[in-house]
Amino acid sequence: MRVGVVTFPGSLDDVDAQRAVRLAGADAVPLWHGDHDLKGVDAVVLPGGFSYGDYLRCGAIARFAPVMTEVVAAARGGMPVLGICNGFQILCESHLLPGALIRNDHRKFGCLDQTVRIENNSTAWTTAYAAGQEVTIVLKNGEGSFVADQHTLDLLEGEGRVVARYVGANPNGSQRAIAGVTNEAGNVVGLMPHPEHAVEDLCGPGTDGLGFFTSAIVALQNA
Repeated sequence: MRVGVVTFPGSLDDVDAQRAVRLAGADAVPLWHGDHDLKGVDAVVLPGGFSYGDYLRCGAIARFAPVMTEVVAAARGGMPVLGICNGFQILCESHLLPGALIRNDHRKFGCLDQTVRIENNSTAWTTAYAAGQEVTIVLKNGEGSFVADQHTLDLLEGEGRVVARYVGANPNGSQRAIAGVTNEAGNVVGLMPHPEHAVEDLCGPGTDGLGFFTSAIVALQNA
C-alpha cells in the first residue's frame, strides 16, 4: 500500500507522518503542494505544521494548493484522507469536513500528552481501536478549538461522526470536547492531536497513535 504525505511550505510534521506510515507497514510517498499528481497513492495524510505561515486563517491558503484539487477529488471518490492538526484545518477550509478550528480559548499554544476517547471506530482510520477506548497521543496547537453551529454539532453527534473526544480537562476549548470528526462516508478524518508522535516507545508517550495508520492499511486491503 502507498500512502502519500503532502508537504506544504511550513509543514513540520511531514517526515514524522512518513515514518508513522512506514512503521504501520505501508510505503510513504512524499507529495508536494504544487503538484497536480497524487502519484498513484492509495491514501493521503495532510500533516501538521503552519502551511503558508498560517496567514489569513490556518489552512486557508493551503486549500488552494494545486495538490488539494487532486486530494479533494480523490476524497470525494472514497480515498482515505487523514488531516492532522493543520491538516484538519485544511480539510475544514476545503469543505471536506464541517466546522472550523479557531484560537485556543486560553489564547496560548499548548503542548502536552493528551488522552482522547475513540468515539467512532468504524472510519477508515480508526478500526484498530475499540469504541470507547482511551488512548494517549501528543497534542500541540495554538488554534485547535473546534467550533460549529449547534445544528452541525447535533448532526455530528447524531450521525456518530465525532471520531475522538478529549478526556479530562478540555485543553483548547473545543465545543463538546471534540478532538476529531469524520465525513459521512467515514473515509475522511480530521484529528487535532498528533498520532504520528505516538508510534514507538522510544519517543513520545508510547504507541497509541499507530492504530490510526494501521487502520487505513487494513481498510485499503479490505476495499
